[in-house]
Formats: sequence, C-alpha cells, structure tokens
Amino acid sequence: MSATGWRHFGTPIAATVITLPFAAMLIMLLARRRQHAGVDPAWALRSAFAEVAMIVGTVPWVWMILTPDPGHARGRNLVPFRDLANQFHVGLTFAAIQIGGNLLVFASLGFFLPIRFRLGPGFVLALGIVCSTTVETLQWVLRLGRFSSVDDVIVNAAGALIGAFCAMPWWRSRLPAAAPLRAGASVDLEVA
Repeated sequence: MSATGWRHFGTPIAATVITLPFAAMLIMLLARRRQHAGVDPAWALRSAFAEVAMIVGTVPWVWMILTPDPGHARGRNLVPFRDLANQFHVGLTFAAIQIGGNLLVFASLGFFLPIRFRLGPGFVLALGIVCSTTVETLQWVLRLGRFSSVDDVIVNAAGALIGAFCAMPWWRSRLPAAAPLRAGASVDLEVA
C-alpha cells in the first residue's frame, strides 16, 4: 500500500486487525449463549458472526472519519457530484482512494445487516443515507477540520447498498421455508 493510502486507511485497517481475536471470542460467546437458549447451532453462529462483523467492519471507519484533523480547515459541499468531479481533477489515484474509502465505510454494515435480519436493500440504502448524513453532519458541527460533502453521503450509502447486494446469496429468508407437516405436529417458529 502506498504512503498516501496507508495515511488514509492505516488506522481503520490496523484497528480492525487488532480487534479480530477479540471479535472471534465474542462471536463464540454469543453463539454458545444462544445455543444454550435453544437456538439452532448454525443460526446461533451465523447471527453472532453477522452482528460482530457489522461492528468490527464499520466502527474503525467511522472512528477515522470523526477523528479531528487539526491541519485542515473544515469545508462543505452541498452540490451533488461536485466533490466527486473535483477528486478526478486532482488525479485518478486520489479519486480512487477517496471513493474506495467512502464505499467501505458502511459496506460491512450493508453486507451483514440482511444476513442477520430480514431487511431488504431499500432499508439498507435508507440506513446508509441516515448513518452517513449523521457522520457528515457531526464532522461539520464538531469542527473536526474535515470536509463534509453530500457526495460522501451518496458514496457511503452506495457502499452499504453494494454490500447488501454482494451478500444476497446469504440473506436471511423473508419467510421460513414451508415444510410438510404431519397431522398433529406442532409448528416451531424461529426465534431471532
């Protein structure tokens, strides 16, 4: 990774790598607890993994975005696609780093949310917009020396939506699979 790339992404990458052993322990503890409560072992592990992965894959990026950058004056852009066009004028590498980073901010949240909960891509997109708008507003209000842009909201939300579609094969089904019932058999509903 280049020096510029590491300067932008080093903190969230390092934080994610450092937390992986703790995340694995938390996944196992949550899965075991759910199994003891009578949840199917496969679902207990899958749901625990999705919940922890949402947090581990999102929090370091948000932490990076909300870290003050005292060397810069704060700025804002409320005109859609103006900031994206400016990034390409600076250079293709710069644009790739900025757009790639913004796509990753809520990609993990978007990927694992429909795996854990019965939520569709529309909800994931709306949540991405709300979360990104909140982060961009905090950057501006808290005077963090960061650039708040409507384009960041667009790209962050797109990252969440792309994450959701990438996870489509593993989405939690909207309706339980119909199984033939024997006469007099009881129906057990899945408890999430």
